[in-house]
Amino acid sequence: MDKFVYFLIPIGLAATLIILGVGIYSLAKGGAFAKANSNKLMRLRIFAQGITIAVMLLFLFLVGRGPGV
Repeated sequence: MDKFVYFLIPIGLAATLIILGVGIYSLAKGGAFAKANSNKLMRLRIFAQGITIAVMLLFLFLVGRGPGV
């Protein structure tokens, strides 16, 4: 299980980075897309960050248990 969680961390980090990049690009460019989607993208980024942090905490919990448990 901890190996699976280990691979989820980079996926969550990449998803957060991609969402952040699209959000910043849309805000910098402006226009109809930015007006319609910038708030949704930032909410999605916060959600992705929260999930990634939760996965990191789960990984630290699993590592802290040690191999014998």
